[in-house]
Amino acid sequence: MDFSLFFNNFTVAAIQVIILYIIVAAGFFMDKKGLYTQKTAKASNDLLFMLITPCVIIEAFMTTEFTSENTKSLLIAVLGGVITHLTGILLTIPLFRKKENSDNAVYKYACIYGNMGYMALPLAKAVLGDEGVFYTSAGIIVFQVFAFTHGIRTMQKGNAESAKFTVKTLLFNPGVIGVLIGLPFFLLKVDEPDILIRPISLIGSMNTPLAMLMLGTYMANADFRTIFKCKEQYIVALVKIILVPAVVFAIMKLTGLMSGALLCACIIQASAPSASNTVMFAAKYGKDTGTASKTVAFVSFASIITMPVMIALAQM
Repeated sequence: MDFSLFFNNFTVAAIQVIILYIIVAAGFFMDKKGLYTQKTAKASNDLLFMLITPCVIIEAFMTTEFTSENTKSLLIAVLGGVITHLTGILLTIPLFRKKENSDNAVYKYACIYGNMGYMALPLAKAVLGDEGVFYTSAGIIVFQVFAFTHGIRTMQKGNAESAKFTVKTLLFNPGVIGVLIGLPFFLLKVDEPDILIRPISLIGSMNTPLAMLMLGTYMANADFRTIFKCKEQYIVALVKIILVPAVVFAIMKLTGLMSGALLCACIIQASAPSASNTVMFAAKYGKDTGTASKTVAFVSFASIITMPVMIALAQM
C-alpha cells in the first residue's frame, strides 16, 4: 500500500467531513440558544425532503453528459446500492434477538440504513463533484425501495398491525421523483436553458447546510449523559460504519465491479452513519424516539473518524 497516497486521500476526506461537522456544530449551538430548535428543524424536514433533495438529484442528471459509459455506471451504482443494503440486512440477522424489546427494531434499522440524503450526498458532492452526486442518486433510489419495504417491516416488528406497503408509497417519494424528472434530461441530451438550471441549482445548494444544521439540532437534544453507555450503540456503529463498508469494499475489489469515482461513491454511501429518518420511522411506528436519536447521534460522531478512512481506501 502506498501510505503517502492513503494519507493524502484521508486528509482530503477528513477535511470535508470536518467542514460538514462544523456546520453541525453551528446547528447544535443555534438549538442551545433557541434560535433554530429541533421543533423548527422538524418543520424544515419536509422542505429538505420534498423540494431540496430532488433538486440536487435533478441537477446531477441535467449536468451529466449522456454516454454509454455513464449509463452503464449508473446501473452498476444501482447494483452497488442493492449489495450495500443486502449486506447490512445479512449482518444484522444474528443481532438484537436475545429478548423481545421494541428497541431491537431501532437498532436493526440503524445498522442497515445510512444517512444517504443528508450525509452521503453532500460528502459525495464535496469529494467527487457532480459525478459523485450522479452515482449517489442511484443509491438513494435503492435506499427508498428498501426503506419503504424492508425498513417498514423491520420497524413494525412487535406491533399488532402488519407492515403497510403500497406501490404508491414506493414510487411517489422525493428520491424516486427526482430521478424520474432528471432522467429524461440525461437520456435525451436536452440542452437546458440557464433560466431553468439556475433555480434548480440554487435550491439544491441549500441541501448540505440545511441538512447539517438539522443534524446539529438533533444532537443538541440527545442525552449525552447516557449516549456512550449503551453497548447496543457500539454494535450498531461497528456494523454500520465499519463492517458494512468493509464487506462492500471487499466485494467490489474482488469482483472488479467498480473502480475510481464509482467505487468511491459506493463506499461513501456504505460508510454513511445511521439514517436520520431512523428517528422519524421510530416515531411513526411506535418505537422509542429517544433511543433512535441517541443511536443516530452516536454513530454520526463515530463516523467522523471512520468515513475518511473508508474513502481514502476507496481512492487508493
